[in-house]
Amino acid sequence: MSRIIFATGNEGKMREIREILKDLNMDILSMKEAGIELDIVEDGSSFEENALIKAKAIAQTDVCRAHGDIVLADDSGLEVDYLNLEPGIYSARYMGEDTSYRIKNQNIIQRLDGVPEDKRTARFVCAIGAVFPDGRVITTRGTIEGIIGWEERGSNGFGYDPIFYLPEYGCSTAELPMDVKNKLSHRGNALRALKEKMCREHLM
Repeated sequence: MSRIIFATGNEGKMREIREILKDLNMDILSMKEAGIELDIVEDGSSFEENALIKAKAIAQTDVCRAHGDIVLADDSGLEVDYLNLEPGIYSARYMGEDTSYRIKNQNIIQRLDGVPEDKRTARFVCAIGAVFPDGRVITTRGTIEGIIGWEERGSNGFGYDPIFYLPEYGCSTAELPMDVKNKLSHRGNALRALKEKMCREHLM
């Protein structure tokens, strides 16, 4: 059976990926499950470039070449319009890689102090890069639009979820039930777009 290797060790992310791609009838493994260990420098200038840097590096490993694996990788982040799209591709490294998200979130809230709701617009962005055994490469992008809240709320998410507020749902993405979050999420949207593209172009 063909395999998909996804460039993550995050179990929560893997659950979401497996749920969305389950009807492809392929084994879907994390890097760790495939026995791949790589330290990859993500120095691209866009989410798409960073996703492909990871996917291409993993596709070149002996493990993936031997199995003829499809390799997927994602890069995601938060764009705040009022802050000129910060933190953007630097979302994970914003204010330093070891800085807690509580500190990062408070910093963003403070920088938007006094800014009215209509100017607090923001989005989560996820780009997925896919590298196929025959060398073909595709990318897809998914987003979810919202605003930056005035305080951290919820414990169902991670990272910037507690400050990312969805006015139509009256809550932050960290307050959404997981099944609802997966249907709305930027990663879910990018994965569904990828699945459609793979089926349409017979890339499986």
